[in-house]
Amino acid sequence: MEEEQFYSVRMRASQNGRHECGGKHISGGEAISTYDNLQKAVSDLLEKGLQHTRGKPDFMQVQFEVIEEPFIKIKPLDIVTNEVTTVEDGHSVVMRLLESAGIQQKIIQKVYEQITEYSGARGAIIVDYRTGERLDDRFERGIRVSRMDWNVGNFADWAEANNMPNHSRVKEALVLASKVSSHPSSIAELCWSDDPDYVTGYVASRKLGYQRITKLKELGDEQGCRIFFVDGTTCLDSYIHFLEKQPVFIHWEK
Repeated sequence: MEEEQFYSVRMRASQNGRHECGGKHISGGEAISTYDNLQKAVSDLLEKGLQHTRGKPDFMQVQFEVIEEPFIKIKPLDIVTNEVTTVEDGHSVVMRLLESAGIQQKIIQKVYEQITEYSGARGAIIVDYRTGERLDDRFERGIRVSRMDWNVGNFADWAEANNMPNHSRVKEALVLASKVSSHPSSIAELCWSDDPDYVTGYVASRKLGYQRITKLKELGDEQGCRIFFVDGTTCLDSYIHFLEKQPVFIHWEK
């Protein structure tokens, strides 16, 4: 019997031209699909790009390619929600969690001073957790974590068991954070969305799990942030290859 083939499906959308030509990033998305489900996967990503609150795109690229590499199956990070009422309280929680992950307070402060500079990047920024220096050379492009997904039914079971909404936003964020944290060189991740209507962010690591923080920016703010704190002694090319190319399925054991 022939083994089922899987495809990586990706979407990116921008306004006022392509990203490479200075266009405003509107939306991006990822899925892993069988051939029979490709049409639905493409349709779902198309709808996501067209309906985003950051605006109406005038450029969109949806592509898929067959996945040749073997998959890794990993567990989702444990999830904790930190309820806060102000942005300041939210970032105080961030500081405490990053320090608990092993990052010195002076490094956290150094990175925070550069967050405005990083906020325009379409992907993630890689930072040495010992020095606070940016390690990647992707500039506005950043690192786009790819080739990852979570079976819809298995995610729904997880969401019900953990009293979480069965929503694609939760699924996508936890998939990405779980993949990033699974690499031994990852120390922690800090993220909040560029969606002006979504103010929740998170800190994630193998040690801390997925720590949701309910307010890390004000409503209407389109500035997002995604920073990977890593061990700078690692092979950066190998690390980026894992993030971009290694196929990963998240699977929750009931």
